Amino acid sequence: MHQDILLTGNGQDIFISDGKIASLHKPEHLSPDTRIIDTSGCLVSYGFADIHVHFREPGYSYKETILSGSLCAARGGYTSVCTMPNLNPAPDSPDSIAVQQEIIDRDAVIEVRPYATITKGRAGKELVDFKSLKDRCIAFSDDGSGVQDDALMLEAMKEAAAQGCIIAAHCEDNTLLRGGYIHDGRYCAEHGHKGICSESEWGQIARDLKLAEQTGCRYHVCHISTAESVQLIREAKARGVNVTCETGPHYLVLCDEDIQEDGRFKMNPPLRSAADRDALIEGIKDGTIDAIATDHAPHSAEEKSRGLSGSAMGVVGLETAFAVLYTHLVRKGVISLEKLVELMSTSPRRIFGMEGEIKEGAAADLTVIDLERSYTIDSSEFLSMGKSSPFEGMEVQGRVVLTLKNGKTVWEEK
Repeated sequence: MHQDILLTGNGQDIFISDGKIASLHKPEHLSPDTRIIDTSGCLVSYGFADIHVHFREPGYSYKETILSGSLCAARGGYTSVCTMPNLNPAPDSPDSIAVQQEIIDRDAVIEVRPYATITKGRAGKELVDFKSLKDRCIAFSDDGSGVQDDALMLEAMKEAAAQGCIIAAHCEDNTLLRGGYIHDGRYCAEHGHKGICSESEWGQIARDLKLAEQTGCRYHVCHISTAESVQLIREAKARGVNVTCETGPHYLVLCDEDIQEDGRFKMNPPLRSAADRDALIEGIKDGTIDAIATDHAPHSAEEKSRGLSGSAMGVVGLETAFAVLYTHLVRKGVISLEKLVELMSTSPRRIFGMEGEIKEGAAADLTVIDLERSYTIDSSEFLSMGKSSPFEGMEVQGRVVLTLKNGKTVWEEK
């Protein structure tokens, strides 16, 4: 039984009943047990949607679980997330994806939509059966590695186009990696590290854009990080290629000049140059970049304690994304608050068919954020099992104080 809720005091009343947005006006008569929440001074948004997270279960639950991941997402204001397929078993068949779905159905506190793999076992050798999986997944990705074989990617896109599915590609040319683990830039050279060149990303994007243009496949590029990637996608969109893309908060706020000798600055793709960061910002401003996704990638403390060279790739970000972006992009006048909400909620939902907006009859998936509340990011307070954040110790503004999923409170700041 859902409790009726009235969000009021923000110039727009929202009355919630039976898990739905029942009215955008205060009813004449409220039941005595209606919960009235004052949202004065707060942003009330439709719940954020992250189309790129790693919840690690099944297979690696010592890093994160569906329960802990969905709880930390709710704390960050997310009501829908899409989980990447770097799992054991890999979600490459109806039976294997059912293992993950059973855990989701049991433990998730928000909507969790799994990806299926493009290739069996994410091994890059043989395509999965798209038809048998398309109704069980949000899209298809081999995230964590790029599909190296050009002919195989062409066949994947042909099949995805035939089935009406999205290919979401992690673009990385293994022949160009050469043992690198941070951006092949100034910091790398000055500190004796091995670098990852930008072409390892944009070269494979260029290949995929040609294949998407040839096949008509709906093609989504994961976590872009380079200026060349932005320009290639901008040009492809102008040609009418059916392409969308995302970048992450850390690529928009940090660059390789911010790197320290600590595993919390190691992720894939790596933090690039200041010029790359500026190109990404231009990409979100002009609409080339469609969405911001965290690539929330938790690891154990031990796995992230081996410095830049030895630590596992990946950082967490669900609990910090809004505040970091609001502080560094909105409050500094780079983009509007409305644009940030579009990048974190409206646009990712539209791309992946998770429609959601504040309107009568819609599911009451809502996020309330106190825009005036300042705090220091402290990973020891995270609900995520992963604690490795490049934003550790950062002073930010904008705190999620309430997250509702189908009218049920899934996070509330006490």
